[in-house]
Amino acid sequence: MSDNPKSHLHIGVLSHPGEKREINEDSCGISSYQLEENLTPAVLAIVADGIGGHQAGEIASQLTVDTIMNKLMQEDIDQPLHHLRSAVKLAGKLVAETALQSQEYYGMGSTVAIAWVIGNKLYIAHVGDSRIYLFRNGNCRQITIDHTWVQEAIKHEIIRPEEARDHPRAHVLHLAIGSQDPPEPDFRLPLSDEESDLQSENNQGLKLFRGDKILLCSDGLTDLVENHEIRVALEEQNPDEAVQSLVSLARARGGHDNITVIILEVPQDWPKEKPPPSKKKFLRLILFAFIATIIVTTLIAIAWFGILPLLDGDHATPVPPTNVSTPITTDLMEFAPSASPLLGESSTPTITATPLPTGTPIPFPTVASSDTG
Repeated sequence: MSDNPKSHLHIGVLSHPGEKREINEDSCGISSYQLEENLTPAVLAIVADGIGGHQAGEIASQLTVDTIMNKLMQEDIDQPLHHLRSAVKLAGKLVAETALQSQEYYGMGSTVAIAWVIGNKLYIAHVGDSRIYLFRNGNCRQITIDHTWVQEAIKHEIIRPEEARDHPRAHVLHLAIGSQDPPEPDFRLPLSDEESDLQSENNQGLKLFRGDKILLCSDGLTDLVENHEIRVALEEQNPDEAVQSLVSLARARGGHDNITVIILEVPQDWPKEKPPPSKKKFLRLILFAFIATIIVTTLIAIAWFGILPLLDGDHATPVPPTNVSTPITTDLMEFAPSASPLLGESSTPTITATPLPTGTPIPFPTVASSDTG
C-alpha cells in the first residue's frame, strides 16, 4: 500500500458535536491509497457513533475506527468481505476488552459503517444504526439496515414505519461494537425492497458509475433530516457543499446529537458507462421488446404471405385459388338459358362451345336440367 494524496473519488467530510453535547462521541476516518502490486486506487471511509457516558463513547468510536482502518489498509484485495469481517470482529474484541479495564469505560460501545471502494467496486459493512446511502440517477437509497429495536418491530409489523422516528425505543440497538460476543458485520447491500437477504449480500462489489455518490452518516443526521432532503443535497451540491448543508440543517433543527457525514462521489471523468436499469425498468424493457417483436413478426408475415403474392415479382402472374364449386365459364364454355322460365319457356340451358386450341383437353361438365315451372 502506498499513500495517494489525490483520491480517485471526490470527498467531503464533516463531524460536529451538535447543539446539545460538549463532547463529540462520533469518530470518522477516511484514507485514499494505492495498492502496491497493481496500483489499484482505493478509498476507505468509516463512521462510528460512540455509546457510553463521559468520554467512554468517544474512546470506543475512535478505537473502532483506528482498528478497522489499520487492519484493512494492510490487507490485499483478493477477499474484501473476509477482510472486512476480520477487521470488524477485531474492533469488537478490542473495544470489549478495553471496557473491562476501567470502571468509567464499562458498557461502552460503538456503531460502525464502512464503505470500501476498490477501483470502481463498492464493498460495505455495518453494525448498529449508522447508515450508508447510495445516490444514483437522481434516486437516493439507504443500503444498510438499522440494527435497532424499532427496525425489528417494523419488520414484524409491530409498529408502522412512520412511528419509528419518535418511538421511545428508537435508539435501542440489538447489535453494537463492544458487546462481549463480537457481532458479525452485516453485509446486506439492498438495491430493491423485493430482494432477499442473500440477494442483497450478492450485490457486494457493486460497480460504480460516474455521478454515483455514497453517503455515510451517524444517526445525529438521520434523526433530524429526511431521506428526500438528503437526496436533494446529493443531487444539487458537490460533496463539500452537501456535508456542510446537511450538518447545518440538522443543527438548525435542534442538533440534539453529534452529527457526522462523509460523502464520496465518482467523478465525471470516469469511463462513460450507464448504470444498469432497476429491476422494474428492466422488466418494462423486456415487455416492450417482446411486444415489439410480435408486431414486427406479424407485419413481416402479412407482407410475405399477403402482399408479396399480389406484386408482379419477376413478371410471374399469380394463379388464383381453385374452387371446385365455381362453374368454369371463361374461354372454355359459356352457359346461357334458351329462354326465361318466367315466360313459360324451357329452362334447359343451351350449351355454346367455344373452340379450343388443338391439344387442349375438353372438360365435360354435367348439366342438370330443371323442371318447367
